[in-house]
Amino acid sequence: MWTLVVAASLLLATVAVAGFAPDVDSALKTSSHLYVGTRRKDGTQSKIVPVWFMYDGEAIYFTTTPGSHKAKRIAKGSPLLVWVGSESGPHFEAKAELVRDPAVAEKMAPVYNQKYWIAWLGFFRPRADRVQSGKTLIVKVLPPS
Repeated sequence: MWTLVVAASLLLATVAVAGFAPDVDSALKTSSHLYVGTRRKDGTQSKIVPVWFMYDGEAIYFTTTPGSHKAKRIAKGSPLLVWVGSESGPHFEAKAELVRDPAVAEKMAPVYNQKYWIAWLGFFRPRADRVQSGKTLIVKVLPPS
């Protein structure tokens, strides 16, 4: 019986700490940019582009426009290719989802204000009204499974 209890406890502990790899987690806490790409229909990698982001310890969030190639490919199920801090930084591939919740943008704005000086001036930060009107999409990236 005790063996079963110990095994279940170990399994729960493993599931509870599942997340980004330690090097990725550390880089996410200190980096100001992600470099992201997607996979095209033919499987080739898209161009890698820098994006500002918010990391809350569990997921990564950044914004894009509905007409961007990123958004269209993510909507069709493309994985997101991510490099943290630089194009040669820690790398992972994960599933991304498009979020249309203005409350998430409101959560992101103060983080952007602290992280990016120009956002503090009111430029290039997530705005709930733009998400609500459909002009901006939020991309949520969870750790690779």
